[in-house]
Amino acid sequence: MPAFLSYLGPMLALSALLLITGNVAAVEIWVVTDAHHPVAGAQAADRIIQLDAAQTIEAELSAQLPDDPQQAAVLVQRRLNERGHALQQQLREAYQGVTDAWSLGITSIPAVIVDQRYIVYGENELNRALARIEQHREGRP
Repeated sequence: MPAFLSYLGPMLALSALLLITGNVAAVEIWVVTDAHHPVAGAQAADRIIQLDAAQTIEAELSAQLPDDPQQAAVLVQRRLNERGHALQQQLREAYQGVTDAWSLGITSIPAVIVDQRYIVYGENELNRALARIEQHREGRP
């Protein structure tokens, strides 16, 4: 199956949500999770916040270091230099994601957030989380 077909389901659900709400410009979807709590269809979200992204990057930088602290420091510095600005941007985005999730009061993962206002916890499929949010919205205009 072509890779683009795997995105079709989440995109159709997102399109349906946009049509139902009638407010395309206001809909912003975030998924907050980590490596141990994947969310099916998350690639259709506007933003995916991996709370453990910074730790993953740091683990890559410190993988298989020699026991000698000086040699280890040289190797880490080399890795930092090789990845340069891209690494700085990845770390900045990772820590900004943690800050944004904290500022929204996220208490557990996975979490699906719509318009930084509606949150569904514990749902590991984006389509179902969006359906739950839309069901709630229908009850409260």
